[in-house]
Amino acid sequence: MRVGLLGLGRIGVFHAATLSALVDELVVSDADQSRAEEVAGRLKARVGDPFDADAVVIATPTATHAELLVRACDLGVPAFCEKPAAPGVAETIRVADAAERSGTVVHIGFQRRFDAGYTAAREALRSGELGTLHRVHMITGDPAPPAPDYIPMSGGIFRDCHIHDFDILRWVTGREVESVYATGSNRGEAFFAEAGDVDNSAALLTLDDGTLVTLQGSRYNGAGYDVRMELAGTLRTRAVGLDPRTPLTSAEGLQPPGEPWPDFQARFDAAYIAEMSAFLAAARGERESPCTVQDALAALYIAEAADLSRRDDRPVRLLEVTK
Repeated sequence: MRVGLLGLGRIGVFHAATLSALVDELVVSDADQSRAEEVAGRLKARVGDPFDADAVVIATPTATHAELLVRACDLGVPAFCEKPAAPGVAETIRVADAAERSGTVVHIGFQRRFDAGYTAAREALRSGELGTLHRVHMITGDPAPPAPDYIPMSGGIFRDCHIHDFDILRWVTGREVESVYATGSNRGEAFFAEAGDVDNSAALLTLDDGTLVTLQGSRYNGAGYDVRMELAGTLRTRAVGLDPRTPLTSAEGLQPPGEPWPDFQARFDAAYIAEMSAFLAAARGERESPCTVQDALAALYIAEAADLSRRDDRPVRLLEVTK
């Protein structure tokens, strides 16, 4: 199998290393030709046209995603793309239409779906082990903020960061969000506020069966990278993300023995590899697309509602942003 890869930033290089062990031939491309040549030489890949392949992996800046995905669909080349499919709703719908029209496999990268903990929690809920789900709590805390020049083009904390929470919430529970009440504050550097964003966030979401979901986030979680999910049912409560490296210390003296996770890549290393293997299987026609553009659009709608709620300081029903 010959696979092309566009974009050799941090996550692109990680995907390139993964693909080099999974495919027969890897073709890489980057705006920085010297970087492409360096990575290709190190991984025994070659520099060339990434669309001249059996599948393509897109790890370029967000603003380029829609055009590259539409091109892949027009060429009939199965495509994996890091989230988001596009910066906004209209462009995401355009990509979804292109994928449906062409019948091309398009997988948007939401790696938490391939994490062992989230998978186990989903199975526990679906099997009835937890009873009837009543409450969900989610946390995403980054140990340090992104670069200042990234924030104005990020789409804000709900689209950039919490969209992973919104996707995994739908995937684990099998339910849809009906309403969102979101807020945020600025406790760190001024560049967040200057971009109209916040660096700490919170939200209350109500699912279509009445389940209540609370969400917290931060760009300044100094203890380390912290991503967790708690599912409270009538029989049991299941937590995802409590492991020997969780950056959490109990007042009663319980403390994880390991070093805290430094970042998302280290925390989800195995999930990223499993995700890429699943995409390649879909590209070969061995399974359905594991995370479609429609899934990405559904998560984006929740993020849109959360951002509107924060700006207007009011609850927002999903119907307001999906009309």
